[in-house]
Amino acid sequence: MIKGISYWSVVGGLENTCPVDAAMGQVKAAGFDAIELCIAPEGVLTPQTDQATCEGYRKMADDSGVTLETMASGMSWAFSPSDLDASVRQKSIDLHVGAIQRAAWLGCDAMLFVPGAVKIPWEPGFGPVPYDQAVEWARDAVTRVGEEADKVGVDLCVENVWNGLFYSPLEFAQFIDSFNSDCVGVYFDTGNVQGYHQHPPHWINILGKRIKRVHIKDFKNEVGTLDGFCDLLDGDQPWSETIAALKSIGYDKTIIAEMIPPDEGILDRTSAAMDKILAM
Repeated sequence: MIKGISYWSVVGGLENTCPVDAAMGQVKAAGFDAIELCIAPEGVLTPQTDQATCEGYRKMADDSGVTLETMASGMSWAFSPSDLDASVRQKSIDLHVGAIQRAAWLGCDAMLFVPGAVKIPWEPGFGPVPYDQAVEWARDAVTRVGEEADKVGVDLCVENVWNGLFYSPLEFAQFIDSFNSDCVGVYFDTGNVQGYHQHPPHWINILGKRIKRVHIKDFKNEVGTLDGFCDLLDGDQPWSETIAALKSIGYDKTIIAEMIPPDEGILDRTSAAMDKILAM
């Protein structure tokens, strides 16, 4: 497995303002082997970024010795594929079709995609969207963005996240299988599942080869809210079992730590913790 971290975990990453070369330098200096770049409507990487710039970022990664295999999108929070407003749903599709092309130009193999939401915990004004309708709009979004992903050779990886959707691994597996597409899979986040009051290794065993990429976070069960996310090894994540489960399904790709919001010491702390976790 390849030890990596999200661009969002670099100071300035959430705002999409940290220069990509600076982010790669910080990640490399902290001992990571990979970085996950992130796309947003504005900033250093957007759905309008031209091919030459994307290829330049790729060269930066190659020259610095940092693996760049994945890109994440957080655009579904502001422009949800399941928004009650049809114009917002279409805007989300348009943004993510553009994002998939940028992922390909970056030389990435996979893009994280949030397919919609019923409710968003940190956006009280969103929804609630009827569950069955949210699932159908999510299905439409994955179908349409997935068609573009297939054309450019990038896996569309649907993340399990706090969106009120697919909180059962059985339902999630059925949703992914319904596309009958080799390029549609799961971006599995260990910490998000822990926050569902469930056991991440169980999800890994059920989802199996559908898991194309992995995020790791830690979570304190007794807190139970967004404040429960914490530094790696400071929460209740069953790390030994989780790593064993990933090995059991043959997962050997990037493990991306997603530590949000970042602080000045988070890269070094996370790198040291990941060394311990990956050695389990």
